[in-house]
Order: sequence, then structure tokens, then C-alpha cells
Amino acid sequence: MLDDKIVLITGGTGSFGQRFLQMVFDRFRPRKVIIFSRDELKQHEMAQRWHERQYPAIRYFLGDVRDADRLRRAFDGVDVVVHAAALKQVPAAEYNPLEAIKTNVLGAANIIEAAIDRNVKKVVALSTDKAVNPVNLYGATKLCAEKLFVAANNYSGYHDTRFSVVRYGNVVGSRGSVIPLFLKMRSTGTLTITDPRMTRFWMTLEQSASFVLDSLQRMRGGEIFVPKIPSMNMSDLADAIAPECRKEIVGIRPGEKLHEVLLTEDEARITREFDDFYVIEPPLNEQWSKRWVEGTPLPDDYQYSSHSNPKRVTSEDLLRLVESLDLPPGAPRSGDG
Repeated sequence: MLDDKIVLITGGTGSFGQRFLQMVFDRFRPRKVIIFSRDELKQHEMAQRWHERQYPAIRYFLGDVRDADRLRRAFDGVDVVVHAAALKQVPAAEYNPLEAIKTNVLGAANIIEAAIDRNVKKVVALSTDKAVNPVNLYGATKLCAEKLFVAANNYSGYHDTRFSVVRYGNVVGSRGSVIPLFLKMRSTGTLTITDPRMTRFWMTLEQSASFVLDSLQRMRGGEIFVPKIPSMNMSDLADAIAPECRKEIVGIRPGEKLHEVLLTEDEARITREFDDFYVIEPPLNEQWSKRWVEGTPLPDDYQYSSHSNPKRVTSEDLLRLVESLDLPPGAPRSGDG
């Protein structure tokens, strides 16, 4: 699929971008893989691991998704774009709302325009369960971005650029994940928990990168791909990581939900179910050039929520996940004292 192709990853220095990059090199022989991001320090650090002498196909390109001209330059000759760049810290987005809008919404619009202008063939944008019935600004910006990418298939015209979205839940061990935080708090003897009833969808970085690759191969343009992933209770997570620690309940923070949803009842009416994923079709027929006749329609009242999800992560699964994390050097693990 990606052999002899030029692939560009926005936000490529992040947790997802680095895992996706390694997976591309392991599975394919791309002509070029471009890491597009705005942080030169992270690019420098990343280049120590993926150096051009060892990986002659890699390129590092400084730029910001807010800069439309820079994107058009970066997209020249690119075949596939994976859009992972975002401002995703909920408190920071609440305090700096316009900054989140500039990156997550206007940046998405810039990605679309540059992709069409430069004849990019496929664009996959990463989204989140926070975009479903959003209660914080971050989720609202990702909902807007989803709408932009789905609608972009209407006006790509003769360029034949296709846009799709991948929507999934929390990624274990990604930057900002609660697991490294719990491991750090473990040494204090106390773990703070927002609410013991809270549930979240979880997947590993490996699973998220693999699902995006699969979606790139499956995509026809305009759909939203949702993986079937397990749910986890936050109090179970705390017990698995630090069973000997005292748990302090601090209450749900502003902008948080008790449970997350990956698929709403309204979306269920235009969704096809497969063994390990769902496909949400575009709401307008003109956005859909190649409909999915495969899969099974969902009941009208179906909802894919973290608290009613039949797939659950066990304590044993949690411990295996923690031990498998590629945490920074010196970071505590579940067996540390």
C-alpha cells in the first residue's frame, strides 16, 4: 500500500507519529516519509533514533498546520497524509480557546486545502471520543475537524483527493496518558482518582497505528472509522498499578465526562458494523461515491459507550499493558519501589 509512496505525518514527533513511523518502515518500503511538526527540539531528538543514514527515506520538515503556505510547500508530491497534529490538553484548551481553534479547526481546513491543491491521494485525520457529544472545547474542535474532513470529499473535484477520519479512545502510554501519572504518584503512597465510576475506552499505541494503516487501505472517502476496543474502569486501573496505595477521590474536573461515547444513537442509523470496527457513512449521499454494502446495519437505538461496552480490560491485562509501555528512561514502572 505504501511501497514507493511519499507519506507525510503532521504532528509526527508525537507518541502516535513515532509509533506509526516505525510501523511504516517495518511493513513497507516508502520512497519518503516526512515528519511535519513545529518543534525543532523534538525533531532533533527524534533524528537521533531515526537518522537519515539508517533511514534514508526519512525527512524532517519544520512547520505549523496554521501556516497554509508552509503546508502547500510540504505537501508537494505527497501521496498520503496522516493528520495527527493537535492541541489536545483539555485544561489548556479551556484556558486558551482561540489557540485550540486555530490549530485544531483552522489547521484542519489548511490541511484540506493544501491536500487538494497538491493532488494528495489520501488523507486520514485522527479524531477522538471527546468529539462525540463534546463537553469541552477540545472535543468541540475535534468535532468541527471531523465535519471538515468528511465534507472535504464534496469539493476535491477532479483532483480526486479522498478524506477520511479515524476516531478512537484513550491511548495507553501516549503523551498525557494517566498511566505514567499514576506510576509517578505511586511513590507518594496516594493516587488521586476523579471518580471511581469513571470508565474510558483504551487501546495501545501499536493498535492505534495499526488501525490507521488498515483504515488507509480500506478508505473510500467520507467515512469515519471506529475500532472495537475494550473499556477500563479508572478505579480498577489504580488498583492494578498501585494496590497498596491510598486512593483519594478528587471529583470530575471541568470538561470531563463520567463515561465516553464512540458512536451515538443518531450515528448508528448510518453505520455499518464489522468484526473489529464500525464505519460511519457520510450523512449526505453526494458525499459518498463508493458506499459500503458490506457489514451489518446497526439498530437505531445502538450506542457504543465505555460504560456499556461488553469488552473490558482485566487487571491482568492492565499490568501487561503497563509493563509493555515504552516509557521514558527513569520513569517508574509497576514493579518499582
